[in-house]
Amino acid sequence: MQQKDHWEKVYQRQPLNKLGWFEESPDPSLELIETCGLPEDAFMLHVGAGATTLLDILLKKGYKNIVANDISAFALEKLKARLGPGLAGKVQWLVDDLTKPDHLYTLQGVDLWHDRAVLHFFNDPAERLGYFNLLRRLVRIGGYVIIAAFNLDGAGKCSGLPVFRYDQHMLQEQLGEGFSLIKAFDCTYLMPSGDTREYIYTLFHRKS
Repeated sequence: MQQKDHWEKVYQRQPLNKLGWFEESPDPSLELIETCGLPEDAFMLHVGAGATTLLDILLKKGYKNIVANDISAFALEKLKARLGPGLAGKVQWLVDDLTKPDHLYTLQGVDLWHDRAVLHFFNDPAERLGYFNLLRRLVRIGGYVIIAAFNLDGAGKCSGLPVFRYDQHMLQEQLGEGFSLIKAFDCTYLMPSGDTREYIYTLFHRKS
């Protein structure tokens, strides 16, 4: 509940385009998604979608089976309003906690799990276990996982919270042998404030 309350307040305080993780152009994610070569009816789960601009682009590219998740109901309402009823009506919206889900676990056969800037907020090992257990439950064999998190040179805190930083080897260990790394790269993100943050972007393929 504490995490949910924190993020509700964060999204109520600032417009989406002023948040420290807002991207005008989510080019690194798009690069990895294009690598997957998914069909337009691929089942995509965008976790932590609250301030994303990726949905706009994916919908305009013709993808039509997208679930947008966030722990903050207020964030998703703001995102729906920004998208407008035409685009927002093409997305399934799901408020839920990735570490202790009430609804997400009912999804099946996810072709693409996309997470930019969510995982690194889970400092408790039990939270990380819940996250990766859910991921392994939902992503089908043959599906893909994109995780972008603060890298080992990244900031120690974000939005007033401590973060747990990663490299590709740490993410591989968490995912397990059933996932193979396709691509990984570091990326310097320019925040709306003008500050920078260091990320690791990774793409995994589920083989078993």
